[in-house]
Amino acid sequence: MTIQNKVFNVWDYLSDLDSEKQGIMEAIESVIDSGKLIFGPKLSCFENEFANYIGSKYSLGVGNATDGLFLALKAININPGDEIITVSNTAVPTVSAIMAAGGIPVFIDIDKDTFLMNTNLLEDAITKKTRAILPVHLYGQSADIDHIKEIIKHKNIYIIEDCAQSTGSLYKSKRTGNLGDIGVFSFYPTKVLGAFGDGGSCTTNDLEIFNHLKRLRFYGMESTYFSIEQGYNSRLDDIQAAILSFKLSKLDEYIASRNKIANKYDEHLKATNFFLPKRVSYGSHSFYLYVVKHHKRDALMDELRKRNINLSISYPWPIHTMPICKEIKLQCSLQNTERVANEIFSLPMYPGLSEHDQELIISHLLEVDKLI
Repeated sequence: MTIQNKVFNVWDYLSDLDSEKQGIMEAIESVIDSGKLIFGPKLSCFENEFANYIGSKYSLGVGNATDGLFLALKAININPGDEIITVSNTAVPTVSAIMAAGGIPVFIDIDKDTFLMNTNLLEDAITKKTRAILPVHLYGQSADIDHIKEIIKHKNIYIIEDCAQSTGSLYKSKRTGNLGDIGVFSFYPTKVLGAFGDGGSCTTNDLEIFNHLKRLRFYGMESTYFSIEQGYNSRLDDIQAAILSFKLSKLDEYIASRNKIANKYDEHLKATNFFLPKRVSYGSHSFYLYVVKHHKRDALMDELRKRNINLSISYPWPIHTMPICKEIKLQCSLQNTERVANEIFSLPMYPGLSEHDQELIISHLLEVDKLI
């Protein structure tokens, strides 16, 4: 049985477009009419607005979050052989940025329920070569930053937050991206705050780091055509910045809608074979993704696909199992990471998902759960 002719995916921006198209088009036109497309006033405006939203002193637009992580590592002067502790249950860019910067990723396992970095394993992973901790604020909620800070107290170790999935989330009373030394955000279209193309941001409260990041994103220059250090090219253009400014004003509404959808899933799926997301006690969830587990995941996904419900897996392959990490020696067991990779998947989650459509999806989830 299919859901008539309608197809549901995990993410869909078209359902929101009717109500937002005018504002988005006006944002684009304002940039085109200004005559300034790169490093213009719309970028400066968004950088200030985003810093204010996050609560940080500084925000810097970059080409994407992968660039942001790479530049963040370069800004703290990572040297070849320096170790960066992170997790393997993440998107490839988290690790590829470490390796591109010359660092060595050191993986520790995740909590079996939240899928976040298990900070209880952190102390044993720290060595004299440890230069930074890179926690991933996964699926929309934060790793336990205070515990990380307690462990690295009096050590010369940085915290770089991977906030690609946690824009707007709170850790206690502070937003992610304002907890460590540098926060890195993604504005990829699927994200809670998504552009209509690529984009990212670095946030910090450290003026020296901010100035270093600013040089690094623009060929190592502080003034046009004069490079004072090895730099790169990573720009958030003014069209994307203008769109993001428009959408930033709606970000809290987006997050409220996502939580409403999550609450409805919680209510209707709690007495099933689905293992539902565990919300941490110390923060708020922005629900970039609504990730569940099921012991018959593949069969369930296949059946739902026949019914025009296309689900996705974040992430099916832990990074440490990929060829890019074949030379990296694991320091500890990653049994939780490997186990959950075979069971996790994401349900449709986007602000424009109507209550009627969600109820239709839930009815099929319940039916297929019993069927398989």
